[in-house]
Formats: sequence, structure tokens, C-alpha cells
Amino acid sequence: MSGAAAKQPPGAGSAAEPAAENAPAADPVPESPPPLLSVDVTGLVSQFARSFVLIFPVYVLGYLGLSFSWVLIALCGLFWIRRHRGGKSSRLGRALAFLEDEEEAVRLSVSSADLPAWVHFPDTERAEWLNKTVKQMWPFICQFIEKLFRETIEPAVRGANNHLSTFSFTKIDIGHQPLRINGVKVYTENVDKRQIILDLQISFVGNCEIDLEIKRYFCRAGVKSIQIHGTMRVILEPLIGDMPLIGALSLFFLRKPLLEINWTGLTNLLDVPGLNGLSDTIILDIISNYLVLPNRITVPLVSEVQIAQLRFPIPKGVLRIHFIEAQDLEGKDTYLKGIVKGKSDPYGIIRVGNQIFQSKVIKENLNPKWNEVYEALVYEHPGQELEIELFDEDPDKDDFLGSLMIDLIEVEKERLLDEWFTLDEVSKGKLHLKLEWLTLMPTADNLDKVLTSIRADKDQANDGLSSALLILYLDSARNLPNNPLEFNPDGLKKAAVQKALKSGKKMNSNPNPLVLLSVGHKAQESKIRYKTNEPVWEENFTFFVHNPKRQDLEVEVRDEQHQCSLGNFKLPLSQLLESEDLTMHQRFQLSNSGPNSTINMKIALRVLSLEKPTRSPDHQHSAQVKRPSVSKDARKSSFKPQVPVSPTSDPNKPAPASPVTDSDKKTDAADKSQPANASPQWPTDLSRSSSSLQASNFSCSPSHLLAKEPTPSIASDISLPIATQELRQRLRQLENGTTLGQSPLGQIQLTIRHSSQRNKLIVVVHSCRNLIAFSEEGSDPYVRMYLLPDKRRSGRRKTHVSKKTLNPVFDQMFDFSVSLPEVQRRTLDVAVKNSGGFLSKDKGLLGKLLIPLASEELAKGWTQWYDLTEDGTRPQGAS
Repeated sequence: MSGAAAKQPPGAGSAAEPAAENAPAADPVPESPPPLLSVDVTGLVSQFARSFVLIFPVYVLGYLGLSFSWVLIALCGLFWIRRHRGGKSSRLGRALAFLEDEEEAVRLSVSSADLPAWVHFPDTERAEWLNKTVKQMWPFICQFIEKLFRETIEPAVRGANNHLSTFSFTKIDIGHQPLRINGVKVYTENVDKRQIILDLQISFVGNCEIDLEIKRYFCRAGVKSIQIHGTMRVILEPLIGDMPLIGALSLFFLRKPLLEINWTGLTNLLDVPGLNGLSDTIILDIISNYLVLPNRITVPLVSEVQIAQLRFPIPKGVLRIHFIEAQDLEGKDTYLKGIVKGKSDPYGIIRVGNQIFQSKVIKENLNPKWNEVYEALVYEHPGQELEIELFDEDPDKDDFLGSLMIDLIEVEKERLLDEWFTLDEVSKGKLHLKLEWLTLMPTADNLDKVLTSIRADKDQANDGLSSALLILYLDSARNLPNNPLEFNPDGLKKAAVQKALKSGKKMNSNPNPLVLLSVGHKAQESKIRYKTNEPVWEENFTFFVHNPKRQDLEVEVRDEQHQCSLGNFKLPLSQLLESEDLTMHQRFQLSNSGPNSTINMKIALRVLSLEKPTRSPDHQHSAQVKRPSVSKDARKSSFKPQVPVSPTSDPNKPAPASPVTDSDKKTDAADKSQPANASPQWPTDLSRSSSSLQASNFSCSPSHLLAKEPTPSIASDISLPIATQELRQRLRQLENGTTLGQSPLGQIQLTIRHSSQRNKLIVVVHSCRNLIAFSEEGSDPYVRMYLLPDKRRSGRRKTHVSKKTLNPVFDQMFDFSVSLPEVQRRTLDVAVKNSGGFLSKDKGLLGKLLIPLASEELAKGWTQWYDLTEDGTRPQGAS
């Protein structure tokens, strides 16, 4: 064997070795097949789901017999969403690239409008040392924010509602890009020596990721990135002689910051057309409730006694704006593709800090006359300006007609300005304004003189220009009852107890109290404090008062959980006139409440006085006008959301208007059925990230107007201004030289009574007759009711719509849960409106009615025809 093996030819062994190596390949070991079945099933299910999602909507459209145009509309909406999200991502990318290499970006291709504020303005300093400090601290700031989200916000959200008990943050990453301060301005003139005021131009472009989840409903949502730009004011006051030398630190935005958010998860729905602007607006409103002037965050550094005055800020003054007229405006409406130039439909947007007013629209007029009056609070006049923009109303996008910015410090010095101002950023156009700076006086010595100057009518104590300002600090309440069954002057009623038990609500649980404050027809509402009978609010409210000798402050504590009253009281403002410094700070006993239920408030009244300027009459004055840094092209890219519209009156007479603040929106925003003119909003483009909230000076030589406009006060604060204007114009067109009778707007038949057993106000709307026609086919009327001063959406009552009739019959019954003593302090607001179709312009007011319910016959009730009027202030019974 060995010899044979030795005699093998060369190469035989090497041939045998590969054969041996290849032997396993010739007889392979069977392997287990891969789990293809599960993969195939998963892919099949996924493919089926995608096909179903694509095909099922088409089937539904065919099943319902809808037009193919709905498919095109859906595709257009999808493309718009993708383009919008792509635009957001592109803007965020440019912003991040700008922050990565700011010097290179400025050197290459950044326009002057994009440069930081310190480049344009010598009084704004560059604070790069502060940015380096923030960058070093940023990881620890992110840790603090994450801890705040998880330990404070997450438990609060879980406890707010049982449906949110599984709410949690799954990821919190603020990003590596720190907050930047593009410029710092320190005020050294026109400020108190015991305070330091700084304006910080802040810009945050964050690649943050915040994800949240509600496990019960398999809901996931989040934020992928966020941009915020604005001017934050920091006030260090009071300066003291002891350490730490500063009594407190106050932070707030001078005006709403610019905000842009990229959503993820379920919140991608907020990028749907129509909701994208609404979502940012809602978030900005939440920020405004805490951080936009007059709201502020105060951080005490010493004892509470030394900073008590910071919790009760008194405005520096009140600016009364007479928005009179304009001349030689540009004609923006064109015909025949621009060959023929027409006129414009001008209106104005007026801003003072966070207060926004919108004038009425003058149709087809290049020399419009508005004759409107607005009153605005001024808390911080160093750094605040009066901003006015004129626009031409169009169906799609409003055209820009000019702007104007006036420094309020100059208005305060002059006290009274009545001048023509040249509009900026347009080739032509002038605007006539009359500005009055009203000083807040802590004495009532000049009250009679002020009441005479504004023509205060004893019979119209709630209407007209303001003679005083009511400032209220709502502190806290004690010993509130858990529910209305705990107190009753006649003892507990078994029927009421059994009814409460049958309702299924836990009547002995802690209430969710809020406070409803009202002066005349104006109402404001505090925030809700959950599950406590000793709430602490620490909120400020202001009311413009027409005649403090005849008006009252009404305060009602309500339980949001059980929808009932926990107590109330009424304070005649005449008592404040007899108090020292027109101020009261005490605990007020609540009526219709527990025996020891009190509410702690500080209330101050200030008389609005127009003082004479200290300068000589021969001094030539000129208001300092500032040029906005936002270009006209940027304005044209803005879209049109709805803004609060201030009250207006007859075109021949000026009318006062109160500012629409964030707290007012809660009560006034309920009446959404009334159309309002839209107005452009600032664009959320990066070009305003650094210097958009600053302005530069330019010279202006206005000429004085010889004849001054009168300032009568006639408008009702509760009337809907645009609707009333349109109704008056329609009434004039109907008259056309003829007599329409004693009831030109028609009549409405109502039955009103109070049921003591049900403890409710019962209102039956029977019918209307002789209404005015909105079109050739008649009107589509319906009736809307509020029980003033409550104008929340939950307090609104509406009938059905009667189509194409001037004599509708409703026969519908409505009720308001309110006791008899309380309802006698209320007013029933009834409005007959025209419904119109979807996106129809034939919507508006047909007539209005205000019925005071302070009648002894309310328990018996009555049925009566009432005359409808333009503003509802003079109802008359017909039969």
C-alpha cells in the first residue's frame, strides 16, 4: 500500500486534495429555509393597505356621486402641504446654515435687511460675549428645560383631564443650536433712575425634537423644529442699596414674536391649508397670555413687600387715536389686465404694542374719510411706536397702500398732535391723524371737566369715549363652596340635591373656579384654577370707563366644572371716587356664596386728563416718524387671517373703540357668525429674524390742518361695528327719499319669563316680520342670543335658518341657567342675522335688540313684539 502510494505520478496527490475539498460541495448539508412566509405576509398586508388607502377614497367619491373635481382638490391640497412643509424645511436649513458661519454668509449674499440690529443702529450694541456665555451654558439650559417638561408640564397635563392620563413625553431634545442675542439696547433717557431697561433682540432657530404620546389612544405627535424671533424687554427694578442691589427681574415681549413650527406625527394635520396659520396663531396667543405686554414674568429677588408694586403695573398713559382721513392714495384695483387703473377700497390697521385695531373699509375711494377714534394703553413708551398700515381690500390678497410709525415719546411730549403725515414705502399718499396723550390722574378733581369734554350722557353710561381707566389686580379667593348646594338662604332643597345626584356629577368635588369681570357691556374672564376652593390667580385687568359716577364693577366667581355660580358682588365705581388715591385693596365678601367666602382684589381708578404741553405755543413740533425695516415685498407675501375689528360708527361722526386684548378675546370671540374684514399679517420669513423690530428715522414736514374734527361719543361698545355700518348703509339705500315707517328694520316677537322651579330664564323666539331684504330673493334670517355680559360660545343660542323669507316663523324655545336675582342684573342681546351660503358675501346683520331684564314681572313673563334697530340700544315694544 505504501509502495503504491509512493509510486503515484506527480500531481496525483494534488489532484486528490481538491477532490477531497470539493467533496462536501458534491454532497451539501441541507439548510433550514428562511422564514419567507412572515415576510411575504407583512409585505402583502402593507401593499394591500397602501392600495386600499389609494383606492377607497375614489370608491367613496363614486359611491356618493361626487364630481371628479374633488379628486383634483385633494391632489392640490396634498401638493400644497408638501410644498409648504418643504418651504419650512428650506427656511430652517438656511437659518441653521446662517448660524453655522455667520461671517461667511454676510460676506457672500446677505442683504441689508437680514443684518443684525447692531449694524443699522448705533444705540444697539453687539453682545457677542453674551452669546458665548449662553452657548457655554446651553447644555445645562437644555437639561433644565427637559426637567421642566417631565416634572412640571407632564403631570399638569395628565391631571387636567382623565383622557390625558397616559400622556407622556417620549423624547425631548432642544437641539445643539443655542439662543442668540443679535443686539442689546440700554435706555438711559426718559426712564426712572431706580430701574434699568434693556431690549434684547433674540433669535432662536432650533433643530429641536419634542415627541409626545397618549398611549390610551395610540396618538403620537411632536415638534421637529422651531423658529422664534422678537424683542424681549428686561427691566431690573427697583434698584436698592442692599444686596443683591436689584429688587426684581421682569421679562416680556414688546409685541408678539414671530413663530414658525414644523410639526410631526398626528400634528402634521396642523399643516393642512387653513389650519397652518391658525395653529401658529393659537400658540402665539398662549405666549401672549404670559409673555407679551402687558403680561410679564416677574422674578422676585427680595421680599414680597418690596416688589408688591410690580404685580400691579399702572400704564404710563392712554393714547387716543383719531383716525380721520387720507388723501391721494394709490389706485390698486385695475381693469382690462391693468390697462385701466381704478380706485382702491382702503382700510387701516393700527398697532400699539399688542393692541390691534382695524378700521372700516371705504369702497372705491382714493381720499377716504374714516372719522374713527381708538383708545390704546401704553405701558412702556420707550421703545414702543404707533404703527399704522393702509391696505386695499381685495377678495384674494390685500394690496399695500403705505405705512407710518410714530415714536410715542414725541407724542407724550407734545400731548396733542393734529397733522398730515406722508405715508412711507409708497410713491404717494398722506394720512391725517389726531393723537392725544392722556395722563392718568389719581384724583377726581378734573373728572367733571373730563365728562363735559367727552359729552358724557347720563342716559348712556356705557357708551362713548372714556373718562377714566379701571385697573384691577385679581389676587385670590378663600373658602369658596364646592358647589351651589353648600349654600342656600332658604336651606338645602331635597329636589335640588336629588337632581344633582341623578345628573351623575360629583357635586362634592373641588371646583374649577374662574372669575367673570364686567363693567357695562365689557366683560373679561380670568384663567381657570383647577380643583381648588382657594384659588390664586394673580392677574391684571383693565377697563375703559365712560362715566364712573354711573357705572358698576360686577364680579362673579363661577365653577367651570359644574357650570354654576359660586358667588358674586357689585362695586359701584362711585365708591372708588371717595377712596384715598382712588384705590381700594381689600377682601370683598361674596354674595350668594358661603358665609366666609371672600375674594382679594386691588382696584384703582385713574381719570384720563389731557394736559397742556410744557413747551411754548410758538414751538414748532414734528412727531418723530420711523421707517419700518420690513420691505414692501415682504408685506406683499403675507396672507390674510382674521383680526379683531374695533368698533366704528357713522361715517359723519367719529366713534370710540376699546382695544381688543388677549383676555377680551375669550369673551368676544364667541360671535364668529359675523363676518369680519381680513387684514394682512407679518410674514414669518427669516428676513425679519434680526432687525425687523427696529426702525430708523427719517425727516417729515407735515402741515397743520386749520379745522379740527369734533370728537363726539355715540357708538355702543357692544354693537358689531362692521355689521352696523353695513346695516346703516343698506338702510339709507332702502330709504332713497321715501319713508319706511316706524320700524324700518322690522320686528321680532319674543316670550320671556323666568322659571323658579327650573332656575332658568326661558326665551321663546316666535317669529319676525317686515325684515329687510339682503338680495332680490329676500333674506335667510336666523336669531342669535347672548345673556350679557357673558359672550362665550357656550352662552350663545341660535335658531334654525329660514330660507328666502322676510317673515320667518321659528317657534323655538331656549333657556339660560341663571337665578332670578342674577338675571335681573343681565341684559338679553338679540340679533337677527342673514345666513347666506358657504363663502357667500350675503352675510350680515338684519337688526339688533337689547332687553334689560331688571323687571319685577320677569317671574310671570310676557309676550311682546319688539322693534329691531341698528345697534339695539333703543328697543320699543309694539304690542
